[in-house]
Amino acid sequence: MISKRSAPLAFRSTAYPEVEYEWHMVDHIPQPKASEPRGPLHAAAFRPSKLAHVVLRTARFGETRRWYLTVLDAEVAFENQDVAFLRYDDEHHRIGIINAPDASPLGRDSAGVEHVSFTFDKLEELLATYLRLKQQGIVPYWPIIHGPTVSLYYRDPNGVKVELQYDVFRTREEVDAFFAAGNYLENFMGVIFDPDEMIRRFESGEPLESLTKRPPLPPGLGPWDMHRP
Repeated sequence: MISKRSAPLAFRSTAYPEVEYEWHMVDHIPQPKASEPRGPLHAAAFRPSKLAHVVLRTARFGETRRWYLTVLDAEVAFENQDVAFLRYDDEHHRIGIINAPDASPLGRDSAGVEHVSFTFDKLEELLATYLRLKQQGIVPYWPIIHGPTVSLYYRDPNGVKVELQYDVFRTREEVDAFFAAGNYLENFMGVIFDPDEMIRRFESGEPLESLTKRPPLPPGLGPWDMHRP
């Protein structure tokens, strides 16, 4: 929780440089009052409309900010010396970063969120992103075809695992059919692949269906042999 300030600070926005914002969270911007009374509310089950954002605490504030701006090709929506809100679409922010100088490093055996994932609409977008990041020294530690996705896993400066993925199946029915066929009973992990080799195959004109189809496990290896922690 961000502590209260004795005087308001200003956010700088690269998305809207002409606008200066006082100290408040975006979600706390005052909303217009209802023009007429409403009936009583009753308890009911509603599913969220979306997963909105991920917020990170880090002692490596500047480095983490730069990493997510680079990896997600994002822009700064709001920031000051304590927080940065980044976005890459029409959401007010997708990544929040809190400057916490006393934050402890993330342990690999710590309980908590395993990874966060971001989807690209087209396979060529994922592969082009791989090439762009590779040129800047950012390479995946785990490229794997899970079956439903072609995935590249990275680690941010804090050790947080970030998955960039392409959805192989376009509909829920296709995904359900993949699971119903027993593919995950045989191999719930996936098969490691070489992104550079996939790029060569893509450029040669190989159909997407064969490019993204998960191959069998190599002889003598099981699902956990495909895992890279």
